[in-house]
Amino acid sequence: MTLPLFTPLPEPFASLRNDLVHKDGPQISTMRNYRFAIALYPPEDELRVRGYVQTLSRELMRDGWVVLTIDLYKLLLDRIRALGDTWIRRVTEMERATSGQSHERAITYLQGKLAPMIEGPDGLAADCSRILREHAEHDPERASRTVALIGRAGALFPFLSSSALLRYLDGRTAGIPVVLLYPGKRTGPTSLSYMGVLPANSDYRPRIYA
Repeated sequence: MTLPLFTPLPEPFASLRNDLVHKDGPQISTMRNYRFAIALYPPEDELRVRGYVQTLSRELMRDGWVVLTIDLYKLLLDRIRALGDTWIRRVTEMERATSGQSHERAITYLQGKLAPMIEGPDGLAADCSRILREHAEHDPERASRTVALIGRAGALFPFLSSSALLRYLDGRTAGIPVVLLYPGKRTGPTSLSYMGVLPANSDYRPRIYA
């Protein structure tokens, strides 16, 4: 699929942009000091959404904003590579062996290996926080005009808990508003199903743009 150089913004991305550049500051949350939002989209629209993100980034930068794009998949790969080739080879061989027995056993095995790198305050939330804090420290004058777009959540299915990621990021963003690009389905006012496959989770506090 070839993406156009400029993809017009549909709802909800147009509303998200308008709320971010509001004259009184970002209005992406109804809660004070909680600057998180979720941009919900169908998983099959992943490539199309990347075009929307490019357009959103251009328009925000045109208005004087700094846009930090954080790739969760890349963050996980960086952690895996840091463990070395021997670890990767051993885990890959064991995953193949267990998948020959059952798909469920292979997923459970990988969950045990990947969970420490993904979950908790020292997982991917720590990597996202580091990026945000480093930016705020390096360019403090523009930190108030910065937004972070966290994407590639679909590439971590079924291991990522998006609600936990945001929970562990709370208070660790240096005041930078964060938008999580969420592939899934909405089943209620605050309920989302990751990739439209996992049971819906109602533990979502951010405003959902859908």
